[in-house]
Amino acid sequence: MDSLLERVLLTTFRWQSRHAMRISEVDQRQPPPPPHGPISLYVHVPFCTALCPFCTFHRVPFREQASRRYFAALRDELRLYQRAGFSFGSLYVGGGTPTCAPGELVETIALARELFGMSEISVETNPTDLRHAVLEPLAAVGVRRLSVGVQSFDDRLLRAMERYDHYGASSEVVERINAAADSFPTLNVDLMYNLPSQSVASLEHDLDVVLGLRANQISFYPLMTAHSAAAKIRSTMGASGPSLVREFYGRYLARLRPAFQPQSCWCFSRTAAAIDEYVVDADDYVGIGSGAFSYLDGTLYATTFSLNHYVERVGRGLPGITGRRAFSLDHRLKNAFLTGLFGLELRKARVRGRWGDEFEERLRWALDAMRAVGAVTEDREAWRLTDRGMYLWVLMMSEFYESVNRFREAMRAAIRAELEEPDLRHGASLRPRIVS
Repeated sequence: MDSLLERVLLTTFRWQSRHAMRISEVDQRQPPPPPHGPISLYVHVPFCTALCPFCTFHRVPFREQASRRYFAALRDELRLYQRAGFSFGSLYVGGGTPTCAPGELVETIALARELFGMSEISVETNPTDLRHAVLEPLAAVGVRRLSVGVQSFDDRLLRAMERYDHYGASSEVVERINAAADSFPTLNVDLMYNLPSQSVASLEHDLDVVLGLRANQISFYPLMTAHSAAAKIRSTMGASGPSLVREFYGRYLARLRPAFQPQSCWCFSRTAAAIDEYVVDADDYVGIGSGAFSYLDGTLYATTFSLNHYVERVGRGLPGITGRRAFSLDHRLKNAFLTGLFGLELRKARVRGRWGDEFEERLRWALDAMRAVGAVTEDREAWRLTDRGMYLWVLMMSEFYESVNRFREAMRAAIRAELEEPDLRHGASLRPRIVS
């Protein structure tokens, strides 16, 4: 019954996710209208000093001159959204590796705070950037959460992922994390599981290390890939064996509790005050930077994946948006259902305030089905995920992100030459065609 339910859920959600990523090409002349209610801001910095074979995010090799032009464009687009009347409650800077250019990053965060006044700020980094010269300016500019991409504490897997030589042995990474723990209210460590050749013993070793770390938050993700990344993974890490997602996820839940408590289906924190990457109180978000996505009032927007085109557009006073997809009410309700419960509970007062009776009327079948199989509990206040439901939600969110990865893959294929040498020359324009 369990495997049948999983197959039905994943087949249905896989179709819906792929359908959602059928984005049409547009030439957006102004930012979209700002919606009512809280909005979060995502800023994408695609530069990396090393390109990991498993990574499916939009990233390019770091070039100093290119990064300066790119960060200047980011700051111009921040000003564009401020003039359009947007207000943001939180900022998340991801990549890539945003700390590749720490001075430019700090200047950009300082401007965002000046324009929008947000106090909840998160930044991604890699282990080699856990040094005083990077950490002190980030803390001084108001960063409250630093997320360190570690992926594993197994040196064998780090070598297979081509991270050992770039970021150091696991013992070095542990030392750097512990030294940085007091610099930020939330220090998060990102780990991956269900990697090719990863064993249960390897996962247990990761958990042993995690429980001894001074970091106060752990996020763990199943391997999510796309076709091009899968080929690279096979060549560097070997072919995948039978999926151990269920067993691995169960071991995470069993081992991390009670020292860590879940804030979402894949983020656990030692303290309730820790900031989570996953924003459950904001239905809408804006993404700026090449390859970022926005979701505003039921419409998905995609920013150009060409760094040259992004800099050129913003230089002409235009937003980076070159793709758009408006969703039906049914799709919007299903998105609210999925993303809301990924934060572990969905408060009835919140959905009724946003959707009235539509949410429960249209999704009653799904809520009843989830409750019947033990994935969701319901009381007068909220719907809440059980451990079984958390596992199922991880599977569904993974399907969604893999659909996003396929879209990224198509967009990056159109600008392959630029990704190898992103010179970002003034006036250069290379616009990838949207694949719908």
